[in-house]
Amino acid sequence: MKILLVYPGCPDTFWSFTYALKFISKRAANPPLGLLTVAAMLPSEWDKRLVDMNVRRLEDADLLWADYVFLSAMSIQKESVKTVVNRCRAIGVKVVAGGPLFTQNYEEFDDIDHLILNEAEITLPLFLDDLRKGRARHLYASENTWADVTTTPIPSYELINFKYYASMNIQYSRGCPFDCEFCNITSLYGRVPRTKESGQVIAELEKLYTLGWRGGVFFVDDNFIGNKTKLKAEILPSIILWMEMRKYPFSFTTEASINLSDDEDLMRMMVRAEFDTVFVGIESPNEESLQECAKIPNKNRDLIASVRKIQSFGMEVQAGFIIGFDKDPLSIFEKMIGFIQESRIATAMVGLLNAPRGTNLYRRLLKENRLVKLTTGDNTDCSMNFIPKMKYERLISGYKNVIETIYSPKQYYGRVKQFLKNYRPTQKKVFHVKWSYLSAGLKSVFILGIIAKGRFYYWRLFFWSLFRRPRLFPRAITFSIYGFHFRKVFEQHFQMMERKEVP
Repeated sequence: MKILLVYPGCPDTFWSFTYALKFISKRAANPPLGLLTVAAMLPSEWDKRLVDMNVRRLEDADLLWADYVFLSAMSIQKESVKTVVNRCRAIGVKVVAGGPLFTQNYEEFDDIDHLILNEAEITLPLFLDDLRKGRARHLYASENTWADVTTTPIPSYELINFKYYASMNIQYSRGCPFDCEFCNITSLYGRVPRTKESGQVIAELEKLYTLGWRGGVFFVDDNFIGNKTKLKAEILPSIILWMEMRKYPFSFTTEASINLSDDEDLMRMMVRAEFDTVFVGIESPNEESLQECAKIPNKNRDLIASVRKIQSFGMEVQAGFIIGFDKDPLSIFEKMIGFIQESRIATAMVGLLNAPRGTNLYRRLLKENRLVKLTTGDNTDCSMNFIPKMKYERLISGYKNVIETIYSPKQYYGRVKQFLKNYRPTQKKVFHVKWSYLSAGLKSVFILGIIAKGRFYYWRLFFWSLFRRPRLFPRAITFSIYGFHFRKVFEQHFQMMERKEVP
């Protein structure tokens, strides 16, 4: 059996880092971990190939080679999915699809031959068994049943070309103990975090190492600290020992809830394991908005103090923010700007509230007759799929002002400088000098220091970090490049919104 695994193209978004990747001659931020995991679940005797449309074109020859095309996608890849499915139908190759997009919107894809919904560890074996017996059905789903991730195989990383990616990825757990109103993670993966064993995590790291990867690794868990007890007792100690044995080949990034700041032992262990960046969902500086969306760990706390606590342990905090809650006051825009600048969060993703299927917010707005369409999957493209309480025009005007302020060269470079001035990393990672990094520095000098607007602020950060914080000079250049990407993406979004002139 010949299986072609296809990962559809993603549009330019905040997290695509499209414009930043060009500086280091990479084509995508991360490989498609879901498809690589599915590939490892397929019979070993099958011939498997993978095409990530974010790193290369999908050719007709690829489709003609295959007996089946396996697709996995998120909602933001919907348009690319339609194109791929139409091409498969024209050529006559059957399509098998799974992943978040299909699990939550399967009614839209009747033209796909086989839909493998929910978690592949449960539904994929059922499909494969029926396929062997010649009676494969159109749809396979599981309800209120969660996979045992201790049975999940090591992803087939050998199917990708490492040189195209800026970072690798790995998954330790699924599920989140919190149930924020706007988030669909609990409907997809449940509220009780399910975790792999330490041996599995180390085996996956070892495979990446053996295949030659050196650099960043992203733990894609939606809340890495969902099970803090196991993390501290088993997982982090194992990673610390392995990293020491392997001379620190990786640095780690992950996502966690803000209550990470309450556990100093946990933060110390994460830093010892070489975690240097953590994404946190801040959502709003407005307490009533946090109450509205049931953001439990964020309520009744000094959020800026919590952010700075994590930063003080040597980890950069990236954060997500949301505008458009019913309880947002007219002052929310200035509050948001003030919070982001004061907290020194360089990478601040500020998006508009949307209600994905499967969320408590979707169900509430459905009852209130306020839903107008499905989400685009990109909460920074100025779209909303419901009628907000605040007048839409005022909401968009304020949102644009937030973005244009926090990512203006003066504000952005100033925020980066303040972060670096107080940043004291203690990680022991070995810096792997690569030509792509040196090339990125040279490109930044030309593009950001000569051509781009705001070059004065670029040079001010450049020389300050070079002479005052030389160890952090590479990170200063990285932040400069990130800022360029963010400005380009939002510029595109605002131009597209103005052309459409509709919510």
